[in-house]
Amino acid sequence: MNMRFVPFERLDSSPNIIVDGSAGIGTILTLSHWPKSGTPAYLKRDTSAEIVFAYLDSPTSHVRADIVSNNHFDEDGLIGVFALIDPSKAEQYRHLLVDAARAGDFGVFKQRDAARIAFTISAYADPETSPLPAELFAMPYPQLASQLYIQLLQILPGFLTNLSAYKQLWEAEDAKLTASEELIEQGRITIEERPAVDLAVINIPENLPAQPVHRFTQIRLATCHPFALHNRTVRSRLLIVQGQHVEFHYRYESWVQLASRRPPSRVDLSALARELNREEASGGRWVFDGVERITPRLHLEGSSATSLPPVTIQERLEQQLSTGPPAWNPYD
Repeated sequence: MNMRFVPFERLDSSPNIIVDGSAGIGTILTLSHWPKSGTPAYLKRDTSAEIVFAYLDSPTSHVRADIVSNNHFDEDGLIGVFALIDPSKAEQYRHLLVDAARAGDFGVFKQRDAARIAFTISAYADPETSPLPAELFAMPYPQLASQLYIQLLQILPGFLTNLSAYKQLWEAEDAKLTASEELIEQGRITIEERPAVDLAVINIPENLPAQPVHRFTQIRLATCHPFALHNRTVRSRLLIVQGQHVEFHYRYESWVQLASRRPPSRVDLSALARELNREEASGGRWVFDGVERITPRLHLEGSSATSLPPVTIQERLEQQLSTGPPAWNPYD
């Protein structure tokens, strides 16, 4: 059955498949690594794109629906939807597409072109760099996400067959990734792992400025490109130290349902934030975003530098991670 994309906000009772999201009106099958997605166990894979390919590999499991949709736009969602709509082309470039989906969601890749495809998709979704009409970005997000699907589903095959034609969209971020990789190779950025608590401690030179980069097609500021870090460590918890600037991140891998491994459950760090605030003298305030956020941080607001010794923060963090109760379970 030939599949077609329908915007999420236009779904009715017609049978549909949702890729990389949660069920909507008329949904009879969800192909998603999202928390509690209800995706059949035998189809589960690390990314939603891989789940779609597993579904395509299992004809006896196919459902009677010709509509596919999603409520948000990102690389993994786009690639999964594309694979359902054009399975023959997707199969031809399966390994590259899966690699690009992993780059977009997890910041890891095997082929450099996979990272570049993720950068190109992000550039199209960024109003500052997108070749798409500017009026699209004035739309409310649900309509914008749908328009990005409609436009990018047509353009994505070109990324697979002639990526160099889109170089102006990926080369700047590709250069940032190269620069970060070189700093790691030179030992100027160091990664020290604490396997007992699944933590990587990243030390970054103080004079390294933050730059805009893309994660999940959104702009973030980072002193080291996340793809460079994530491709060097499998640890799902990152403590980034740059002089007296200290912040902690849970990676996306611990928010979704991974099939290849299970990272340690997230621990609520709100109590640690309160403890640090009792001693913080910089004028800033420690905040934990919450375990339910896709990539939550423990970070200092209102000051760029903590008054506390970074080693003290690290010791208390490791203690909390090793003893705190699980506070997030994405699995069905």
